[in-house]
Amino acid sequence: MTEARIQERLVSLDVFRGMTIAGMILVNNPGTWSDIYGPLKHAEWHGITPTDYIFPFFLFIVGVAIPIAFRERSAEAVSSGNLYRKVVIRAVKIFALGLLIYAIPFFNFSETDAPQSVKLLITLGFSAALFFYLIDNFKIAGLLFVGSVLAIAIMYFAGVEIVWPDLATTRIPGVLQRIAVCYLIVSIIYLHTDWKQLAGIGAALLLIYWFLMTAIPVPGCDVTTIDDKACNLAAYIDRMVLTEGHLWSQAKVFDPEGILSTIPALVTTISGVLTGVWLRSERSKLEKAGGIFFAGTLLLAVGWSWSLLFALNKALWTSSYVLYTAGIALLTLGVCFWLIDVKGWDRWARPFVIFGVNALALYVFSGIMSNLLGLVELPGKATLQDWIFENLFLSWAKPITASLAFAVSYVLLWLFLMWMLYRKRIYIKV
Repeated sequence: MTEARIQERLVSLDVFRGMTIAGMILVNNPGTWSDIYGPLKHAEWHGITPTDYIFPFFLFIVGVAIPIAFRERSAEAVSSGNLYRKVVIRAVKIFALGLLIYAIPFFNFSETDAPQSVKLLITLGFSAALFFYLIDNFKIAGLLFVGSVLAIAIMYFAGVEIVWPDLATTRIPGVLQRIAVCYLIVSIIYLHTDWKQLAGIGAALLLIYWFLMTAIPVPGCDVTTIDDKACNLAAYIDRMVLTEGHLWSQAKVFDPEGILSTIPALVTTISGVLTGVWLRSERSKLEKAGGIFFAGTLLLAVGWSWSLLFALNKALWTSSYVLYTAGIALLTLGVCFWLIDVKGWDRWARPFVIFGVNALALYVFSGIMSNLLGLVELPGKATLQDWIFENLFLSWAKPITASLAFAVSYVLLWLFLMWMLYRKRIYIKV
């Protein structure tokens, strides 16, 4: 890549984004959830693993991109409302995508009494409609969407027993939903503050969250403590506001993307904004790299020290977790920036650039494909994923190695698919 191209997109950020989304696809798609290497699992409660870095990295990256996207932040541009409209529209689209990933095909795939081939074609129709919508081909998107809806209608009037989704148990929070909320709030704050005020807001939010989680008693609990998954304020608010039916199905007493824990997640995004402001400054590349490494080391040390009082916990997004993971994010971005922008070594990074420039599309469509692999049944009642795993991977490797090999192969499959978009210069944005 030329220097002009690097300056145009800040390729080191694309690389960091690509590394992060590749890590997310890897940990989200093992061959079997019963056999996974430790570093590819989330910490059970307190503690941290490399897998627990991934989501805060995304929020950090969203933050870094905000000052780069809002290069012109004049009073006129803000007062006109144009920037607000762009921010709100983008946040709504991202939030909606988070819901759509699991809503498609808008009926219960496993329980609906219809041929597998018909259900699969309808699901693929909706997925293709979403793809064409995201690349602004609204005509084809509309035709595919209408065709898929008509197919469901035909099934219904032909007497097929269609089982509709149970809205009472539909999960509302999620990864993209939290990204949307953090992007919306932090963007608006950024438009009205300087970096010192932004840093002050971030520090205040972390201290307030620490106080709320450690000093406010939870009704119905003898002891309020973050050591208990149910008897902490964040879990209580999730149950009261969202209700148990709309929480993460694997817990039911809390949601890892819940309401109160969004407060410290905002600070993760703010740390990215401050980094983006630093990268946009007039300092030399060497000074920028040095500043990133210094800040990363400092936050890592402060976060670890704070964890002695307020444990590292990804599900609760504790204040110590925010600082610790922001430190790791800064150091990782610093390495990318040093290698690419300072030293000019960028050939190694091409696969991550391919992932990074279409990270949102990769997350959405790899999630849809993953859902399908676990839903489509073959003769004998085995799912398509089970068949692939048992016949192509488990036949030559022990379960835990086969599970990792499946995940790596899934990442490589999507690298090929994203490369096809990349070579056609198709970049999906919202």
